Amino acid sequence: MQFRAYNDGIGYRFFIDYADSVTVDRENVSLQFPEETFSWFPKEESFMSHYERTYLDTALSDISGDEFCSLPVLLKTKENIFVSVTDADLYDYPGLFLYGGNGNTLKSGFPKVVQKVKPARNGGDRNQVITEKADYIAQTKGERNLPWRAFIVSDTLGDLIESDMVFKLSRELGIEETDWINPGKVAWDWWNARNIYDVDFEAGINTKTYKYYIDFAAKYGLEYIILDEGWSRTTKDVTHSQNHIDINELVEYGQEKDVGIILWLLWKPLQKNMENILDKYQSWGVKGIKVDFMQRADQDMVDFYENLAKEAAERKLLVNYHGSFKPGGLRRKYPNVMSYEGVKGLENSKWGNKVTPEHDVTLPFTRMTAGPMDFTPGAMVNAQKQNFRSIFARPMSQGTRCHQVAMYVAYESLLQMLCDNPSNYLNEKETTEFISRIPVEWDKTRVLDAKVSDYLVIARKKEDKWYVSALTDWMPRDLTVDLSFLPEGEYHAEIMKDGKNAERFASDYEKVERDFDSDRKLNIHLAPGGGWAAIITMK
Repeated sequence: MQFRAYNDGIGYRFFIDYADSVTVDRENVSLQFPEETFSWFPKEESFMSHYERTYLDTALSDISGDEFCSLPVLLKTKENIFVSVTDADLYDYPGLFLYGGNGNTLKSGFPKVVQKVKPARNGGDRNQVITEKADYIAQTKGERNLPWRAFIVSDTLGDLIESDMVFKLSRELGIEETDWINPGKVAWDWWNARNIYDVDFEAGINTKTYKYYIDFAAKYGLEYIILDEGWSRTTKDVTHSQNHIDINELVEYGQEKDVGIILWLLWKPLQKNMENILDKYQSWGVKGIKVDFMQRADQDMVDFYENLAKEAAERKLLVNYHGSFKPGGLRRKYPNVMSYEGVKGLENSKWGNKVTPEHDVTLPFTRMTAGPMDFTPGAMVNAQKQNFRSIFARPMSQGTRCHQVAMYVAYESLLQMLCDNPSNYLNEKETTEFISRIPVEWDKTRVLDAKVSDYLVIARKKEDKWYVSALTDWMPRDLTVDLSFLPEGEYHAEIMKDGKNAERFASDYEKVERDFDSDRKLNIHLAPGGGWAAIITMK
């Protein structure tokens, strides 16, 4: 065994050393916590999952032995010590799940090796049912290290967000050239159902619509647009576009505007014909792919993630995993891996009401501790609790406009979506211009104030600017933002804050500018479901 201890946590892993390949029947992980330990438990119903969970906030002792969760799981002892449990350096091995145990314990579970599957009833082209499993969890090389069991441990909530435990426990860079890898913001088409307006053509899945998206992206300096489901001839034939989409024309038009194209596709056709499909995309000049509906974390699926990252890197293609498990350290070896879903993100507002402001201020301390999450923020139609409706083709968000803006600082993703439609953004120029200036990668991060599921105040630095944001649950709050960490000097802040009527009309906001000294504390008010964001520059 190998152990590592850091200021922000610990990890352990097994080595195995056999002459031949081995079959791993099981790995026992048993974790015992003090009495009265509390948990934020992302309960799963099956190993076959999109891993888009809400969190049971409950005493650990109340979780039964039949209940299990995906990772990360967050725990808090009665002494207010926080522990985030996950895995790292996950290669050629299944993902770890944790079951309740007797009292304040958690014990391991792993998906078995999948041997046969069949299409799910009414599952269309993407959902499967596992019909046959092995009685073991992995067949692998006899000489290797197994994944790390990783624990972020702190009496300070900020350490959960500031920690890079998964990254530093995972294997080092595995590709030679990286200068082609460019994180950025993305104009996304699927959430907003391509509901553009005030144009002289019919909106839809066609070349003119996507040129409009490219024009919008270019206007605000967004690096990419995504062509989501519907662009290809079928979801199985993903090397030909529909007749009313000209991929080559869009790529060329995007190159003129300095906007790259990312293509969506299902994982199964990609797995069957990966090299040819990726060769085709490379020849078209697209910049990356968004692969979807994996829904598993067994050994074969973990291998698929690695194979795709490797093959995509060889062709200088970025990768965004959707319908996926959380990050497990792959992006350190293959930094072309930009983001993962594995989160109950804003898309769920199209068909349900679970993505609440409370959920939004739970995620940074739970799912995001494992790494980037593609939550897809940016809704321009915003609603307080009493006004919210889930409308699939005309979606809205819960909470205020500035709640959405603040997510761009609070949430980590190297491909950060602008989920709403360009027409709405063009009608909301002030908000859009502010969002467009927020980076997607950071030099420093500081959590200034926080309480899990209640609120978060966070500051991030990129080059010579600081970006600060605050989010709250449905509770209105008055908070003090302490900026004393800034070097001595005078500063200018551009601020987006909840409007005076945001409690009634959630899209109401106010943009203001102000000067202050580095030792100044800013008093802010957050409406129910509110937010606040600032771009701070030294004068």
